[in-house]
Amino acid sequence: MDTTSDSPSHRTSVTGRTRDRLLLVSADGHAVMPEEAWSAYLEPAYHEHLPRLSEENARFTEVMLPLNDYDLIYEGAVSGSHYDVFDAEGHYRAGRWAGAWDLDVRLAEMDREGVAAEFVFSSYYRAVDPFFNVSNTLYPLDAVDAGARAYNRWVHDTFGSAPDRLLLVGVVGRSLDVGVVVREAGWLADHGFAGMYMPGFSAHPDQTPLDDEAWEPLWALCAERGLTLVVHGGYGMEPGRSYGVLTDTFQRVKADGGTAADAVHALRSGMFNDGFFADLRCRRPLWQLMLGGVFDRHPDLRLMMTEVRGDWVPATLAHLDAAFEEHRADLPATRRPSELWQTNCMAGLSFMHRCEVDMRHEIGVETLSFGRDYPHTEGTWPNTEAYLRTLLAGVPGAEARMIMGENLARFLGLDRAALQAVVDRIGFDADAVLVDRPDLDPELAAHFDARCGYSKPAEGASRVDQIDPLLVGDLARLAR
Repeated sequence: MDTTSDSPSHRTSVTGRTRDRLLLVSADGHAVMPEEAWSAYLEPAYHEHLPRLSEENARFTEVMLPLNDYDLIYEGAVSGSHYDVFDAEGHYRAGRWAGAWDLDVRLAEMDREGVAAEFVFSSYYRAVDPFFNVSNTLYPLDAVDAGARAYNRWVHDTFGSAPDRLLLVGVVGRSLDVGVVVREAGWLADHGFAGMYMPGFSAHPDQTPLDDEAWEPLWALCAERGLTLVVHGGYGMEPGRSYGVLTDTFQRVKADGGTAADAVHALRSGMFNDGFFADLRCRRPLWQLMLGGVFDRHPDLRLMMTEVRGDWVPATLAHLDAAFEEHRADLPATRRPSELWQTNCMAGLSFMHRCEVDMRHEIGVETLSFGRDYPHTEGTWPNTEAYLRTLLAGVPGAEARMIMGENLARFLGLDRAALQAVVDRIGFDADAVLVDRPDLDPELAAHFDARCGYSKPAEGASRVDQIDPLLVGDLARLAR
């Protein structure tokens, strides 16, 4: 395999020999604010909601722990216990997922997995978020905004001391008041955050469309201050939807004499199937910004689509290009969506599938970035090196390096000198990862298929027509 690269030097001399180390910048990682921190960070006026939130937390985690038990959810995929297959060194069973709220644990696990830098998004199944997430039930709008502020200040205090390595992403509330969102975005920029969630993560029917001129102050601020806008999986869903299905299913199954395993099977054959994680509403911000002329007016604005897969992108861009050509005389946009994808967008491909690697030139190899999704169950931790070996087998070295970290470093304008010092210390050896025929345990390969969907076929154009009900309405509104 070609392991050359045009990027800054990866080679360091170690005891008289040359070692070639790889830059890995993970496009996806998570943190969650533990319950004991809520009262310290939430403004006192909203403490009246904490008892209810605590009850939700107990019910939510009671459900989510078995729903994320590898042996329950991937039953039959390997011959024995999944833990013996993927956790041979005991990192998961030793609780090293605690990096979701512990800086020292997180940095140690990043070092062990060769991760120089990593995005940090909200939410992890071991606790609910304070009011603002789609997994919360409905709270007053001002409380939701307060919960978002509380999380942002907690994550800054907890992980903000390592800004070169931990790329913090701020959350938003219900996004009905543009001024509130803009003020919080200013606070995020002032405190070194790398990005913020796109307004509308938690859906509300009264939210102003993203292509409306009311949002111009936010786009201008993000472009000027370098805040990347992020659409993460789950975007656009209604608050309380997942919480209600989760808890109601568990209670119903238990009332009928069933076990936790029965409830897990019911959920995974119902709401928590592939359809849930491929909800099309998360794709809508892409064309609202493109066709609405937002990138034309703000050419430095960056958008990252994370944990929403990338195998749909080429067909969708072709469909959007056709819509643009048909309506271009009436649209505020001046450039085709496929051009804007290349200049302003990045696909953060959490637990990247092999089909996405095979489609890398169709999607745009310069727009792809790998994410390990630490510490989520479906992510590649604690097996990221083994996953990358099989994922990138046969990929030219320069392209593999781009996907692993060079693309994100360029897209975000990261400090390469600071990152190189980390890479020299903890980066994976290129000879260990960039191999043509990786020696992968068949049981671990089967586990990767079950856990990460490694071998899933590409979506391609199979769902393009399903976006039209959303797209047609947006085109009608945008027509001048």
